[in-house]
Amino acid sequence: MADGRLIIISAPSGGGKTSVIRYLMERHPDMVHSISATTRPARPGGADAGYYEMVDEPAFRDGVRDGAFAEWAEVHGFLYGTPRGPLDRWLDEGRDVIADVDVVGGESLKRAYGDRAISIFLLPPSMEALGTRLARRGTDSEEVRGVRLRNAAREVACQDRYDHRVVNDDLDRACAEIERILYGGGCGHGHGYGVREGGKP
Repeated sequence: MADGRLIIISAPSGGGKTSVIRYLMERHPDMVHSISATTRPARPGGADAGYYEMVDEPAFRDGVRDGAFAEWAEVHGFLYGTPRGPLDRWLDEGRDVIADVDVVGGESLKRAYGDRAISIFLLPPSMEALGTRLARRGTDSEEVRGVRLRNAAREVACQDRYDHRVVNDDLDRACAEIERILYGGGCGHGHGYGVREGGKP
């Protein structure tokens, strides 16, 4: 039985990562989504089920000390990490595992899993298009959108650290490109774009 692969997908906020992952998992039912542990409060309505394990900070710190996480970080005052146990078990079973992580987590997982990991950075068509997507959400204030866009510019600047870059200008096209990377020998190299001063592509 072939070993599974760790598929690392990162994208700036508003980059369409959730839609891409949902598409891939619907098309490939043997694929699994990695579980993250976090100290943040649970969202209402069971929105975290299957994606997050809520733990208290002492338990999380104990896990860090014991090497229980493949990667972890503190974000906005809360701790987030990818538990190593289930991830290794799925990979050893030959399952492909999607890890939905930020740039720091993506780099950590790539270092930890080496050739077993395929890292993909999902890009918006442009920073202007990303700003439009965030505004259409209607969930953030103008100030928060500005923070997200500045963070996005920093993340986009890290795209060359990934094995592949895919521009999400059309969901079906982007997912087809990712499927070629994973299953058909396709390559997403060279599809990124640069960021000039001020975060403009």
